[in-house]
Amino acid sequence: MNDLVQLIINLLFFPGGLFAIVVGLFLMGIDRKFVARLQRRVGPPLYQPVIDLVKLTRKEIVVPETAHLQAFRLAPLLGFAGMMVAVTLIPIAGVYQGFKFSGDLLVLLYLLSLPAIALMIGGSASSSPFGAVGFSREMVMMMSYELPLLVVLVTVALKVGLATGGIATFSLSEIVRYQLENGALLFDYTMLPALLAFLAFIPGNMGVVPFDIPEAETEIVEGPILEYSGTSLALFKLTSSLKMVVVLGLAIALFFPTPLGENMLLNLLWYILKYLILMVISITVVRASTGRVRIDQAFKFYLKYPTALALISLVLTLLKG
Repeated sequence: MNDLVQLIINLLFFPGGLFAIVVGLFLMGIDRKFVARLQRRVGPPLYQPVIDLVKLTRKEIVVPETAHLQAFRLAPLLGFAGMMVAVTLIPIAGVYQGFKFSGDLLVLLYLLSLPAIALMIGGSASSSPFGAVGFSREMVMMMSYELPLLVVLVTVALKVGLATGGIATFSLSEIVRYQLENGALLFDYTMLPALLAFLAFIPGNMGVVPFDIPEAETEIVEGPILEYSGTSLALFKLTSSLKMVVVLGLAIALFFPTPLGENMLLNLLWYILKYLILMVISITVVRASTGRVRIDQAFKFYLKYPTALALISLVLTLLKG
């Protein structure tokens, strides 16, 4: 019974639920403001994402006459539910241990694909030609950035597994514990290519410039989410903010989970600061300084550079281990 209560608290309040939504919206507000400043604009207020969500919840949900009703309505819920569960799997060193079971890293890999799958289902179910184009682009993007991510996760799992006398460790809590005892993988030269590959994976997975091809406003008018409105569109926006928390949190857990001490509040603030630093490096600066690339360019980029970097780390790990 206590385990069930703890699970509900984790899903609804911390580290998922309310906490993850607030942090995600805060990060999105900071990102938009910082991009505006880099481009010499005033930009929206930090609480603009909250205003947008409140406005959307007060609007009517309009469903196209030719849309597949069930799939159209369920698609936003699929991505949102996936991210609500995923955020509870990520440990916060010195604050939250996560769920201790072998294979949670693989579960997280599958959950990370749900927002993209939700966009594809929603785009195809809307019966819009722009949604269909967005569906195909999202599928290509997903196929391209999933490969380097998989190699990075296998590399980290092998690194920790070989160092602890095993083969591979697909438990995030074990990976974090290893780094707390032996130092962060960020400072291991064999892991630097994998870290760079993960940083390259982040903007593609988040669907931001230069990899916002599936939702390119000037080309396909928001693509998969063109026909969405009201609460359904708000769920897609919330999913995006939660995905940012999950992806950045995964990067921290894999490479630099080190806390500042025993104080839980201080460690939580330090964790949020790491969120901000990582977001600015991997999302904000990239978004402010680049233009959108074509889908074929994005596909070739991920198959060449991030995948090659991740493979270098994998080879170095095997040779050293």
